[in-house]
Parts: sequence; structure tokens; C-alpha cells
Amino acid sequence: MSIKKCKYCKKPILSGRSDKLFCDVNCKNSYHHQLRKKTNIVAIYIDEILHRNRSILYELMGDRSRQLKIAKLTLAKKKFQFDYHTHITVNSRGKTYHNIYDFAWMSFSDDEILIVRNIKKYRHK
Repeated sequence: MSIKKCKYCKKPILSGRSDKLFCDVNCKNSYHHQLRKKTNIVAIYIDEILHRNRSILYELMGDRSRQLKIAKLTLAKKKFQFDYHTHITVNSRGKTYHNIYDFAWMSFSDDEILIVRNIKKYRHK
């Protein structure tokens, strides 16, 4: 039977449960702190892109519009990043929407984008 090593400092784990991963609490905390730090760097970068994309859609739609057809080039000129969205939905007609929080967009044609807003779902109380 081989001796397990600490996941953080690589020292042998000589006592404790058989599924123990860290030699002590300090190694466990240090490991998870580094993991969160690396994850946060990427998450912050992506979150900034998502917020920027939403801001662009909001700027174009304003407060009152529920849907808007716009040239794809208009979004591209505003540096909208089409590859970043929160999730994808497919409607009952098989159309794919790329969602960014309370907005969604889909390719209407090669040159046009349809932007829609889900007002009910995100109303402030």
C-alpha cells in the first residue's frame, strides 16, 4: 500500500481518514485559496464581457422596447462579442436564442440580428 501525499505540499499523510487529501488545515485552506484566486481571474474577465454585451443590447433597446431587429454590423462595430452569453434556449419553432441575462438575440438572417427582452422574468419588486 502506498502512502498518500498531501494535495498541496506533497508531504506524506501519515494519519487520519483513508480519503484524507491534505496533511493539515493550513494546506487545505491554501489549496482552496489558490484555486479560488485562479478561478476568479477568469470569472471576472468573462463577467466583464457579459456585462458589456448586455450594456450594448440595453443601449440599443432602451427601457421600453421588447424586440428590435438590427444589422449584425451595428453590434460588431460596438465590439459586441457574439461568443459570450449566459445560456442558449430554443423556442417552440426551433429557433436558437443566445441569452445574456434578461436579453436574448438570434440571427434573423446573415446580416440581421433579432434582439428580444424577457421583461416579466426580471422585473424589480
